Amino acid sequence: MTNGSHAIKALIIAVAVLAPAHAGFSAPQSLRSMITGSVTSQPIGHYEFCKALPQECAVRNRPSTPPKVTDHGWSLVRDINASVNHAIIPMTDEEIYGREEVWAYPVDLGDCEDFVLLKRKKLMAAGFSAADLLITVVRKPDGEGHAVLTVRTQSGDFVLDNLNDDVKLWTETRYAFLKRQSNTDSGRWVTIENGTADVLVGALQ
Repeated sequence: MTNGSHAIKALIIAVAVLAPAHAGFSAPQSLRSMITGSVTSQPIGHYEFCKALPQECAVRNRPSTPPKVTDHGWSLVRDINASVNHAIIPMTDEEIYGREEVWAYPVDLGDCEDFVLLKRKKLMAAGFSAADLLITVVRKPDGEGHAVLTVRTQSGDFVLDNLNDDVKLWTETRYAFLKRQSNTDSGRWVTIENGTADVLVGALQ
């Protein structure tokens, strides 16, 4: 397949999941979207993941408004979240690798961040932009660190979570949101304004 054919195929896929940014009703982003702050520390697991797979962390994007997701796009988001949740057996990095904070694409076993990586990869293959699929570190109500995938949309920031098959608006979860990938640089992390502490991420339940 020629480069031109690849480009046309990618455009067709993107149109199926994303509508023009101005289409449809948009709720106030200040209420439905996370407010990010300054550049912050990169989780050690992501740092090592980037060393192993540098192309994963070299994606640069111009600042952009979140897209409007089509009905088909939302169906893909929900299906991928649930299918990955059921395909991967949750196990800690200590159980799998004998050490903490190993981020990797899972085959059949994985920690929370591994679920996130696989969902992100599948959604990008389905036509979503890396700028709108952001690995996010949160704190659970019990204080344990956890990783989820944030999907930026015109309707707000939604969370894909290995602990829940439902895709929820971030404000409808019980988590404290600490930091996430920058939407302009996949190797850079920024704070989320309701928390800044560094935690290990590894929640299974």
